[in-house]
Amino acid sequence: MIYMDNAATTRVKDEVVQAMLPYFTQVYGNPSSVHAYGRAARKAVESARRSAAEYLGCQAREIYFTSGGSEADSWALLSSAKTAKGRKTLITSQIEHKAVLNAARQLESEGFTVKYLPVDAKGVIHPEELEKRIDDDTFLVSVMAVNNEVGSVQDIAALSRIARSRGALFHTDAVQAMDLFNGRLGAGDIDLLSLSGHKLHAPKGVGALYIRDGLDVHSLISGGSQERGKRGGTENVTGIVGLGKAFELLAQNREEYIAQKRTLIKRLEDGILSGIGGASVNGPCAEERASGILNVAFDGVDGEALLFNLDLKGIAVSAGSACTAGSVDISHVLLAMGLKRQKAHASIRFSVSDENTVSEVDEVLTTLGDIIRRIRK
Repeated sequence: MIYMDNAATTRVKDEVVQAMLPYFTQVYGNPSSVHAYGRAARKAVESARRSAAEYLGCQAREIYFTSGGSEADSWALLSSAKTAKGRKTLITSQIEHKAVLNAARQLESEGFTVKYLPVDAKGVIHPEELEKRIDDDTFLVSVMAVNNEVGSVQDIAALSRIARSRGALFHTDAVQAMDLFNGRLGAGDIDLLSLSGHKLHAPKGVGALYIRDGLDVHSLISGGSQERGKRGGTENVTGIVGLGKAFELLAQNREEYIAQKRTLIKRLEDGILSGIGGASVNGPCAEERASGILNVAFDGVDGEALLFNLDLKGIAVSAGSACTAGSVDISHVLLAMGLKRQKAHASIRFSVSDENTVSEVDEVLTTLGDIIRRIRK
C-alpha cells in the first residue's frame, strides 16, 4: 500500500501513540477533578497547550482545544458575528474549506452579508480584491492560509493589514499550513487561527482555535467551565496529549519534514509532466506551492476512474477534499480558479508527508502511467 492522501489525514506517528497510551488506562482522570487523578490529567493538558503555543509563537492562554478544524472554523465565524457590534458583513474566499463556507451560509441565513473573494488561475487571492470589497460594515475577514486542494499560499500578512485598517478581525484556517506558522503568531497580525491534529500526525478528533489575548469570544458549545469557560465539555485528554507531542516533533524536525516533502512532490511532478502526455498542474508552480500537495489534470481521463484504478493497485490519492468524499460534485476550488468542468473532473490530488519515500514516488509514476494509457486506450 502507498498512501498519498495526507492532506485528507495523516498517520499518527509512533511517538505520538506512545505519548498517548498512558492516558487511556493509567492517567485517566477528568481534568476538572481536584484529586490526584484529575490533577495529573490537567497537567498533561496544560503541557500540550504550552507545546502548541511555543511552536506557534503565542501565549498558552491563547490556545483553546476543540474537536478539530471544523469546530474551530465555525467557532471563529459564528462567535465573531455575535460580537460584531452592529457590523453585518463577513468576507471570505471562494476556495475555502466547507467548514468555513457552510458557517458563512449559516450567517447569510441569519441576515448577515457575505462577500466572496475571487482567486486567480493559481488559486491565489490578490490583496486589492479585498481592498475593493471591505468597508466599515465588515466585522471579519476569513481566508485560509494554504488551500487543501491545490496548495496555493495566501499573503496572510497583507490581507490581515487590510482587515485591521478597517476595524475588522482577521481569521485564518491554517489546517494545512502548520509548516508555515512556526513562531508566526507572535507578530500579532492574526486574531483567530484554526488548526487540526490529524493533519500533522496527531489523532483525529482534536484541534485548536488560537484566540488573540483580549478578544471577546462567545462560546460555541455550552457546558462547564472547561477551556477557561469558553468551550464546554470534558477535554479529550488523550487527543490533546497527542497533539502536543505532534507539535514537539514538528518543532524538532520542521526543516527536515519540509525538505522531504518538497523533494518527493517535485520528483512526482517532474515525472508526471515528462512521462505522461496531456498532464497539467492545477495551481501554483512547485516553488510557490505549499510543500506536499500536487493537483494534476489528465486530458482524456475520468478522475474518478483514475482514482479507483489506483486504489485497486494499492495507491491512495484523492479527487479533492476528503470532506466531499462520496459526492459527485466537481471541486469548487478548481472551478473558482477558472477550470472548465471537464478538466476539473479529470483532476486528482496527490499529497505526501515526510513518511513517504522516493521508491514510493517511482512506483506511483510507473503505475499511474500504465493506468492512464489503459484508460485512454
